[in-house]
Amino acid sequence: MTPSPWFVPPRVDPNAEFRLFIFPYAGGSPAAFGKWTIENTECWTAHYPGRGSRYSEPMIKNIPSLVEPLSRAIRPLLDKPFAFFGHSMGAVIAFELARSMRRNDLPLPKLLFASAFGAPHIPDPHPPIRTLPDDEFLAALQKLNGTPSELLRQPEAIQLLLPIIRADFEAIETYQYISDHPLEIPIVAIGGSHDPRVSQERLEGWSTQTSAGFKSHIFDGDHFFIHTEKEKILDLIQEELT
Repeated sequence: MTPSPWFVPPRVDPNAEFRLFIFPYAGGSPAAFGKWTIENTECWTAHYPGRGSRYSEPMIKNIPSLVEPLSRAIRPLLDKPFAFFGHSMGAVIAFELARSMRRNDLPLPKLLFASAFGAPHIPDPHPPIRTLPDDEFLAALQKLNGTPSELLRQPEAIQLLLPIIRADFEAIETYQYISDHPLEIPIVAIGGSHDPRVSQERLEGWSTQTSAGFKSHIFDGDHFFIHTEKEKILDLIQEELT
């Protein structure tokens, strides 16, 4: 199998019977999911350009231009049953990738986990933040609690991170949903009980995007509950995949 820069496995397990493809949040990278382990499942994390080992590559600032190369890169990895897990920006990337795969008659994931992102057909009620001055943009990020406060106090690190996060927010905030038939795969929507960005109503809206079954789960925490509730989320994924 030819390595692709678009998907990174923390560890390859040829004996695993299942694959979980993980799609990170804005500013995120495979490192954020490096310790995710699920029995009998090989986890592959999407690696967007402009960060980590792909730092020298141009950042992509719209969802369709991210989905198109991901759709090509994933094809050699479809020889086992698989599922998608996307958090925040990653949820809409996973959703659009599944729709792209359906259009191209590719195998579809057995399940889509949509985490911390409102249903894509429901407009985001929050004003865009990507063009705010640096101090206001950083304050908005701090409210989401996704960037360690220690990092936010390091000016050099901030100068490296800000362009990446702004590019990802541009991708999210300019995303335009196009109506299509519901996906023929189950969707599990996951949210945080104190997420200031995603209400339960917007989370439940994912039910209209599937014709194959819908569940929702609320975990204790804010927009980044995946870090504080990681073990419970991994248990949920394991339970849903078996």
